[in-house]
Amino acid sequence: MSTELYIKYMVSLRCKMMVKEVFKNLGIPYTNVDLGVVEVPAPVSAVQHEYLKKELHRIGLVLLDDKKSILIEKIKNVIIDLIRSDRLPKVNYSEYISEKVGYDYSYVANIFSEIKGMTIQQFIIFHKIERVKELLLYDQLSLTEISNQLHYSSVAHLSNQFKRITGLTPSFFKQLKENRRRNIEDL
Repeated sequence: MSTELYIKYMVSLRCKMMVKEVFKNLGIPYTNVDLGVVEVPAPVSAVQHEYLKKELHRIGLVLLDDKKSILIEKIKNVIIDLIRSDRLPKVNYSEYISEKVGYDYSYVANIFSEIKGMTIQQFIIFHKIERVKELLLYDQLSLTEISNQLHYSSVAHLSNQFKRITGLTPSFFKQLKENRRRNIEDL
């Protein structure tokens, strides 16, 4: 029977590589390492747990123990994975999150707000805008394509949300990037 261990602040491929290295160095077998979660084939001993906690802390990560924190990490990971997927499915976020974490959405939303100090919807909007910024920087998609990919009702809706969160319009944000590139090329 496999066990899942939840790790806070694990947000990149580099983090995944570092976590794999920690598990390898401690001799703790794992079957899967994903953002925020490591699947191990059997529960870790109390001694292994303490060593793991210390080693993860040393690299800026936190091994989660309490059930609420674990649930919050699950929710965050579900949202981030959903937004980062190339083809964001057209789904009701509340139903999707509820299904993925295995709890009623009202319960999940209340716990999330209590612990994080923001609603799940605010968290989703923030991460969608972060994704928009990334896509604008890659310069491969038009604003219309980005709007469609992230299921905004219109480019105007995306632009309004972007400006509300960043203080900039998407086109001005993109222009800043281009000006920076030109300045670097002039050096």
